Amino acid sequence: MNSDTYLVSGASGFIASWICKLLLEQGAKVHGTVRSLDNKKKVQHLLDLQNKYPDQFHLFEADLLIEGSFDSAMQGCQYVLHTASPFFVGNIKNAQKSLIDPALKGTQNILNSVNRTDSVKKVVLTSSVVAIFSDNAEIQDIPDGIFTNQVWNKTASESYQPYAYSKTVAEKKARQMAAAQDRWALSTINPGFVLGPSLSNRVDGTSTKTVYEIMSGKMAFGLPEINMGMVDVRDVAQAHINAATTQTQSDRFILVGHHAAISDWLPFLEKYKGKYKIPTSKIPKPLLYIFGPLQGFTWKYVSKNVGIPIS
Repeated sequence: MNSDTYLVSGASGFIASWICKLLLEQGAKVHGTVRSLDNKKKVQHLLDLQNKYPDQFHLFEADLLIEGSFDSAMQGCQYVLHTASPFFVGNIKNAQKSLIDPALKGTQNILNSVNRTDSVKKVVLTSSVVAIFSDNAEIQDIPDGIFTNQVWNKTASESYQPYAYSKTVAEKKARQMAAAQDRWALSTINPGFVLGPSLSNRVDGTSTKTVYEIMSGKMAFGLPEINMGMVDVRDVAQAHINAATTQTQSDRFILVGHHAAISDWLPFLEKYKGKYKIPTSKIPKPLLYIFGPLQGFTWKYVSKNVGIPIS
């Protein structure tokens, strides 16, 4: 890897930080982009990596919504790993501005930079299983009852499951732009719910925040039976690296280590009783119609997801 240079967008993110760390440990050169280097709370762990790997790791400022913002960071890179995209759910006031524009326009802007950078030969886009489906209930209409990489989300919109909508339109735009040229190849990584250790002290990311809210008492009334595919963040990071060096076009890799419900976490949380305000039981689905809105779960979401297994 010593001669290869990777651009990792959104380098301070949960997944991207691990990508940077693994690439550096494997001897690669990394150009990491962040919105602002002045925000030490978000980038300190990257500055620490930069101090450890001064000849391999270089940080750049770039904005998803500014055309050409990634041009300088991309110079000399063979691989572009585009992870930067907002990830949050719940009560969203302006989905177009906070989710859809950064995902869609950000993908378009970074791929425009790829088209201007002759050294790039492979792009890996961080998508999600939500680009495949919005609700667990959709599994009932899928042949053989298994979501595959051939399935696309057709139910999300700006007003319902806007995060899923943002990932769907961004991935489709990437595939459209990849098909319009023949110099660089594209792979997408579609992970389930990503869990595991964080390299930063931030708790504002959705994955980390979910665990934090469980431990802090926000879900003390009980954990819902929301079934999902889960995967370790370190596996997701390594999958990006593997996909970068797999020179095939239009691969779409679903990453799921196992399936479980959030309520299945209860046995693992027991050892923290007394130290944290953790839930002690599963909340029945009927009660979620009462308490769910306090957690950002609409009645429609509860109906179409709680208690419904997926594969």
